[in-house]
Amino acid sequence: MNYGRFAAVYDDLMEDIPYEQYVEWIAETMRSGSVLDLACGTGVLSELMAELGYEVTASDLSADMLTVAQKRFKESELDIPVLQLSMDNLEGLEGFDAVTIAIDSLNYLATEAQVTKTFDQVYAALKPGGYFFFDVHSVFKVDEIFMNSPFVYDGEDLAYMWHTEKGSSPHSVIHDLTFFVREGWMFERFEETHEQRTFSVESYKRWLAEAGFTVESVTADFTADAPSDESERIFFRAKK
Repeated sequence: MNYGRFAAVYDDLMEDIPYEQYVEWIAETMRSGSVLDLACGTGVLSELMAELGYEVTASDLSADMLTVAQKRFKESELDIPVLQLSMDNLEGLEGFDAVTIAIDSLNYLATEAQVTKTFDQVYAALKPGGYFFFDVHSVFKVDEIFMNSPFVYDGEDLAYMWHTEKGSSPHSVIHDLTFFVREGWMFERFEETHEQRTFSVESYKRWLAEAGFTVESVTADFTADAPSDESERIFFRAKK
């Protein structure tokens, strides 16, 4: 997928994500150390972690996302290495104190095999005692909330229409987005299609255990509370 135009508007779409709370969640467990930020997107979380003193390596499959991230790091005068790689292929990476896959990026993996391979790869990339932090959409959000589309946003320089439909796999969703981005006195239109899939909490816990992890906490919606039937975002902290 070409993320060129999407990368340019990504931060506007994610402006409601409380990245600071994500960093606080990590800091509750570890105050320093090396972190591999997988599927880093435009590098917002990587930047915040680096500013707090973590030794961050940022990675993403999209060269366009990494271009935006590198610009961010340069402007912030942060020395953050970037790698272009898939989260399920981390061959040669090792010795990290923590690995993050933030903001439902794991849900872009379409199959159980891809998820379990990713867990195996993350396990190998961590030091003994290292931590794995990630979040996913809940089954409830994918099956129920996302099906209440269309969703519409109308801003001064960006507008979009977001339609959803069920994907071909259980607990999957296809997002069809039409963007209108201001270019001078005109708006440029472009379209994106994304597909995400999630699995049950118990499935993720089982696959983590099979990879060798100890699951230390499962919480919901940026709180310390356990997930309920109507939680929307599930957070996992696992230890090697």
